[in-house]
Amino acid sequence: MNSSPVGLHRVLEPPGVLPQAARRLDPDPRIREDEVRVRLERLNLDAASYRQLHTAHDGDPDAIRAEVLQIIRTRGKMHNPVTGSGGMLIGVVDEVGPRSPLGLTPGMRIATLVSLTLTPLHVEDDLRRWDGRGEQVPAEGHAILFARSIAAELPADLPAGLSLAVMDVCGAPALTHGVVAARTAPVVAVIGAAGKSGSLALAAARRAGAARTIGVVPFEAEAARLRAAGLADDVVIADARDPIALAGAVGAPADVTVVCVDVPGCEHGAILATAAGGTIVFFSMATSFSAAALGAEGLAADVTMLIGNGYAPGHAQMALDLLRTEPGVAKIFKERVEE
Repeated sequence: MNSSPVGLHRVLEPPGVLPQAARRLDPDPRIREDEVRVRLERLNLDAASYRQLHTAHDGDPDAIRAEVLQIIRTRGKMHNPVTGSGGMLIGVVDEVGPRSPLGLTPGMRIATLVSLTLTPLHVEDDLRRWDGRGEQVPAEGHAILFARSIAAELPADLPAGLSLAVMDVCGAPALTHGVVAARTAPVVAVIGAAGKSGSLALAAARRAGAARTIGVVPFEAEAARLRAAGLADDVVIADARDPIALAGAVGAPADVTVVCVDVPGCEHGAILATAAGGTIVFFSMATSFSAAALGAEGLAADVTMLIGNGYAPGHAQMALDLLRTEPGVAKIFKERVEE
């Protein structure tokens, strides 16, 4: 059968759109010549999606599990219709088409570095091993990778769950490093700094030459966690959804602001907390990009706003290197993954 390197042949409806925009994909396990089939081990729901599901079902784990299963069965992929986001997965390569350019071989244990919102997915076990209480979802079934997909072999020196958690947010430190390195000793504020992407962004900002880093968290417990990790020069507490409170907590506006929170409504605070001529990187799937654009216009804010692309060359290795070499990052990740 005809095959498209970007997966057009897997789109069931509506016709003519890319897999990420599709309402439904075909997860047929029979692969084309340039595809790869992966045997599932674990899904990792992105933070914004899991928070939305948790809130919608008042934390009921059975209801959360049932909705995730329903989304996968209905859409042929994990694509939260409310947040528009998905996550990623780890698994074992099952079969590789002879024309696949991904460099994978059967038996290789990998993490996919593309979103579950565009990955054909079939679950066979009703997610019965998942307790519904966290973002990582043990699963049996299969996924399909296209010629334009991205995957990385899991490192042998790290637990699989830890590697999955790092690779899920590995775009954050890569882009943060690039933005910070392009400036001379900037002040960098990271909103949601005690989380996974936030801790990596802080470490990347320091490595790229930030003069000072500010970690913004919502609660004292998060502040204590971040202080113990030693990743930020200053730790401040503020509700990122309150623009005035956030800007007041940051103080003198930052040259670079990185938004890593998983709740909506943080766009205007990030704008107010950023200096004229500064840059804001939005790494949250809860971001409203229309609110960000119109908010900056309404505030007459001369800021550059970047959408956090989950891909950059070498992004997985950079994130894993930060985990291995920065004790504070390792501390936060181990606490998060164990929770």
